[in-house]
Amino acid sequence: MDKNLLYRSIPKVDTLLEEHLVKGLIQHYGRDIVMDQIREELDDLRTAINTATDEDDIRERINNILSSLKSRTENLHTPNVKKVINGSGTILHTNLGRAPISHAQAERLVDIVTGYSNLEYDLERGCRGERYSHFEKLLCRITGAEAAMVVNNNASAVMLILSTMAKGGEVVVSRGELVEIGGKFRIPDVMEQSGATLVEVGTTNKTHISDYEDAITENTKALLKVHTSNYRIVGFTETVTSEELRPIATEHDLPIIEDLGSGSLIDLSKYGITYEPTVQDTIRAGVDVVCFSGDKLLGGPQAGIIIGRKKYIDAMKKNQLTRALRVDKFTVTALELVLLEYLSEENAIKNIPVLSMINESQDSVRQRATELSQLIKEACPEVDIEVVDCESQIGGGSLPLERIKSAAVSMRFSNYSADAIERKMRHAKTPIIPRTYEEHILLDVRTISSQEFPLVVDTLKNIFV
Repeated sequence: MDKNLLYRSIPKVDTLLEEHLVKGLIQHYGRDIVMDQIREELDDLRTAINTATDEDDIRERINNILSSLKSRTENLHTPNVKKVINGSGTILHTNLGRAPISHAQAERLVDIVTGYSNLEYDLERGCRGERYSHFEKLLCRITGAEAAMVVNNNASAVMLILSTMAKGGEVVVSRGELVEIGGKFRIPDVMEQSGATLVEVGTTNKTHISDYEDAITENTKALLKVHTSNYRIVGFTETVTSEELRPIATEHDLPIIEDLGSGSLIDLSKYGITYEPTVQDTIRAGVDVVCFSGDKLLGGPQAGIIIGRKKYIDAMKKNQLTRALRVDKFTVTALELVLLEYLSEENAIKNIPVLSMINESQDSVRQRATELSQLIKEACPEVDIEVVDCESQIGGGSLPLERIKSAAVSMRFSNYSADAIERKMRHAKTPIIPRTYEEHILLDVRTISSQEFPLVVDTLKNIFV
């Protein structure tokens, strides 16, 4: 291989600038951007020649340099965050953005955030307002709490609560509730950042009421409960409920704080799901401050929702951390729109995507899976396809043992491995994230809306036809 000859075969910058395609790119994206892409492309070619073992491959790259430049420049201007079809069957898929909001809510959101809004303006009084006002009354009405506020996620909520209520003091918590909430963020570490001192009581599997009583000192500022929504300890176990803690807290004039994690506003046991304590139940049990996520079982945007007694919430609003952790107009607007649905449980179940996915019957999912399989078969007749029973999961650190009977479109390709198909689907213009099982591609239809079917079919057709 004559590498010097290959180096000389690389087009010069001036030559590339005279090409019609490059002139079009400059007109559309600007000269500086295109020049940067040309330099990077030429540098990549020289590096490839230096390490090359296949001369034909290098010559093909040189011959296709204009196409590569076009792709490189277009990709630079293509948003990296894109719509993804979730065929995994995991409803609250952390890596795929957790809870989606409905199209109706999105349209209303667009109408508000593309212009100005009364985010912090009191239209009635004509003066500065409070961004929490847009959803505080709603949250209080739905949950029965005295006051409410919101920060950017639930870890922030825990840190703000402890910083406000327990900084410089001790907080008593069961050792069995010291959870890791994902990404190596752990409750003890969050507590340490808040300035509160953690006092562990009990053991991993058993904590008694006497453990809390024995741990209370003059430095104790609060009793903390953490709902273990992302794992379960089964067998020889015992825990102390917030309701059981209430008499001790009252006797020692201590507030009870509970991190509910997922935080459901509806008793999902009515819809065939294992009972989880609702936010309303927790408030009724006498907990002073409760926090939970907005983008899990609530079905809204990422947020850390804090509700409880007014004196504590008011103190948090004045904490300097609140400014750093506050939510923006997108979150405020989206959260209010989702909470409005909860004024009617029937509307919430029907109109909030997470809840409607959880509540959809297996027969309904199977019927839709049959519809999707027929559409795929018509577009890609060479695909070996069938509808199979499967199980979905809620995910997102919620109800870890819960499995929901579902149905999936199962596809097998004679000329491709399941891994190769999965990779092609993942790299499509609109990526599809499936499950793979024994050389089969599974699309769990519970997490694919019927409105997305044409997009799924077009994507598969573009891959295989």
